[in-house]
Amino acid sequence: MMGRLTRVGAVLSRTLSAWWARGGRRALKIAGAVLVLPWVLLVVLAVFTPLPPELVRGPESGEVSVVIRDRHGVMLRELRAGDGTRARWVPLAAMGERIQRALLAAEDRRFAWHPGVDPAAVLRAFGQLCVEGRVVSGASTLTQQLARTVRPRPRSVVGKIGEMALALRIEASLSKREILEQYLNRVVFGPGVRGVEAASRFTFDKGTAELSLAEAAALAAMPRGPVLYDPQRGTERLLRRRDRILRRMLDGGLASEAEVAGALAEPLRVAGRGGGLGAPHLVEAVLSGAADRRAGALRGKVSEVTLTLDRGLQREVEVLTQEAVRSLGSRAVTAAAVVVLENATGEILAYVGAPDAEDEARLGHNDGVLALRQPGSALKPFVYGLAMERLGYTAATVLPDVALELPLAEGSYAPRNYDGRFHGPVRLREALANSYNVPAVWAAAALGPERVLERLRALGFLTLDREATHYGVAIALGDGEVRLLDLAAAYAVLARGGTYLPPRAVREARDRQGAALVLGEGDGGAAKGTATAGEGTATAGEGTAAAGVRGKPVRVLDAVRARIVTDILADPQARLGAFGEENVLELPFAAAVKTGTSKGFRDNVAVGYTPEVTVAVWVGNFDGSPMVGVSGVTGAGPLLHGAMVAAARLRPPHAFEPVDPAAIVEVEICSLSGKRPTAVCPHRRGELLPREEVEALGSCDMHEEVLIDRQTGLRAGPLCRGDAVEARVMERYEARLAGWARAAGRPVAPEEMSPRCGEEAAQEGARREAMGVVFPVEGARFVMDASVASVQAIRLRASVPRGARRPRFVVDGQVLAAPEGWADYALKPGAHRVRAEAEGARPSEEVGFSVEE
Repeated sequence: MMGRLTRVGAVLSRTLSAWWARGGRRALKIAGAVLVLPWVLLVVLAVFTPLPPELVRGPESGEVSVVIRDRHGVMLRELRAGDGTRARWVPLAAMGERIQRALLAAEDRRFAWHPGVDPAAVLRAFGQLCVEGRVVSGASTLTQQLARTVRPRPRSVVGKIGEMALALRIEASLSKREILEQYLNRVVFGPGVRGVEAASRFTFDKGTAELSLAEAAALAAMPRGPVLYDPQRGTERLLRRRDRILRRMLDGGLASEAEVAGALAEPLRVAGRGGGLGAPHLVEAVLSGAADRRAGALRGKVSEVTLTLDRGLQREVEVLTQEAVRSLGSRAVTAAAVVVLENATGEILAYVGAPDAEDEARLGHNDGVLALRQPGSALKPFVYGLAMERLGYTAATVLPDVALELPLAEGSYAPRNYDGRFHGPVRLREALANSYNVPAVWAAAALGPERVLERLRALGFLTLDREATHYGVAIALGDGEVRLLDLAAAYAVLARGGTYLPPRAVREARDRQGAALVLGEGDGGAAKGTATAGEGTATAGEGTAAAGVRGKPVRVLDAVRARIVTDILADPQARLGAFGEENVLELPFAAAVKTGTSKGFRDNVAVGYTPEVTVAVWVGNFDGSPMVGVSGVTGAGPLLHGAMVAAARLRPPHAFEPVDPAAIVEVEICSLSGKRPTAVCPHRRGELLPREEVEALGSCDMHEEVLIDRQTGLRAGPLCRGDAVEARVMERYEARLAGWARAAGRPVAPEEMSPRCGEEAAQEGARREAMGVVFPVEGARFVMDASVASVQAIRLRASVPRGARRPRFVVDGQVLAAPEGWADYALKPGAHRVRAEAEGARPSEEVGFSVEE
């Protein structure tokens, strides 16, 4: 046998020698050239292939999707990147080692050694193609797959050569770790999912660093067939490929036997698809910076945002809003909005901008929380609070609710109450609780529109950006456009006892690389350039608004007056006159509430607060069309009630803090005059007053005991005696209220003496009453319009007692006849004094007013 083999070897040797002599050397050189030349050409082509700029610029060059979570980390929704995919960029170091090892085992075990193209894999694939006549396995490396991702090419020989050249170029420009990071963040892992981090969050609801080995292997399987291995279409194929990858990890030394055994036994648990249209209006407001000026605009800066929102409360309020609009559909109501704030932090717990963001017919894309709408009477608490601070008003101060006419540049303004009636003298508590308009306008006129506007801006109403003359005293009735969010924030100031905090919508935000952003660096939006809050408070330009944007609490309201305003708004007995018993504003826990309706019934608002939360509601139509017969209590009121009850389940309410006896005392007052009762006051009640205001309270001067002639019903003079005389407790009104009292049939003491008791006494009775200047009020300021060429005047008005003759005004010594109780006065720049006089009556006190050019 050995001899035979020796002879065969000799024959082969001679044959090869003869072949070599006849040109074999040349043939071998040609074969070598055929094998080497393509690689040389490929390298040359790679040299002239430019590196894609997005691989140079890095992660900031690509768009990422934004994951929105509630305060508990529950995903509300995911805003896809510009290409329509879920995409998140995570540095390689933050991914963890498991996903990297699994991917190398699945796609490219020789990644660390090849130059971008694996010659051994190419030869293997070519040989399998020749033998089998079909493609059995691919030869693409991770680098080639990355090249195909950033520069897609046709599936042809030319396209494959271009892909290989770009892979060589990438390998020459980037490190292996950089290539792996680019691949993991750019390659498609599933339908609409780009990058491993987005795939991990979407599939397992966790980051890549938290993946188990089995989960990492499952994700590593997906780039091979994003649709084929989509777990949402079933997990059987994915599970089989996962297990193959785990075994390859074991064979390649990328995982230990114990690790693989544990991973193979682990079931494949896929998270729910998650992410709906949660809080779409708030998400947009956060990205634009409109909802949280502290955080500023986040659009294009973040990959993840954790909101202050509570998902459970949000969903409940959404349902309540939809039901409220449905129930009011017959009254031409198509929209509503609700915002809930946590008072201690200013955080937004629920935010519904519209009942249905997808309802185009009803303009559902509009955001009622940020829309500029008129708040109606909802601004009155802040007007009265300011009057308490600046004018010495208290909850017991009596204000006139009678016919009032104020001059304006374009005419005159005569406020009317919602119920169409005047109520005469009303204490501030009842005026606010019942939302009477005339007393609020009276208070605003006494303060001046400038002061009122300064206070409102200090409370965060930065959209009131016109001059005070534009709004006038009607600002007290909400004649200016504000955001519902700012209205809620202002009422939260009352809930905190006078401290302002800006609304907060963002708890945490991460940039496009996943690093935490430092909040509080926003530009503040409209916070710039606002006016001062007035004497004794912080300024809005450098104090309230600026500090508020930075998240610092700022005192805006006096704590004592804020507590008294809260007591009024939480007093169901005080609002009985306008709202009756068992109305929707009554809640099963202590709460302060206020409603508002704009002129023309275009807007309803209702605001309520407990020590824990503040809820603000708007009901109306986004196109500005009026509602039909809907007031604050019938429109926004029921929705406020439901939202307050829902919020109370999340933040159980406590009673408001007891008043501080060192600062606030309860004093017995006469219910009519608001002063200390005398022996003849028939009705009394307790009232809260700042301690420093008690001494100035004074005694009741609106009740008096009067001797009446039974026969005539007139005052009994000295000639009426015995059983003919009766002592009655009667009421006495100042001049501006006298007409109302007589028309209302109040028990006003008669002015005239009984003729049975002597003519001289009757004449004396006629002189008991005094004239009164109804308009202008003390301290009124008027501004002349330089653009008006005609004479500019105001109408002086006086109250004239019965029996008085030839009434007149005396202005700076000049007499103006007023036969009907009024006279027109041509305005002159400067300070002026006016009083009213008449025969048979005492002259009025002088009233000062000023005119400016």
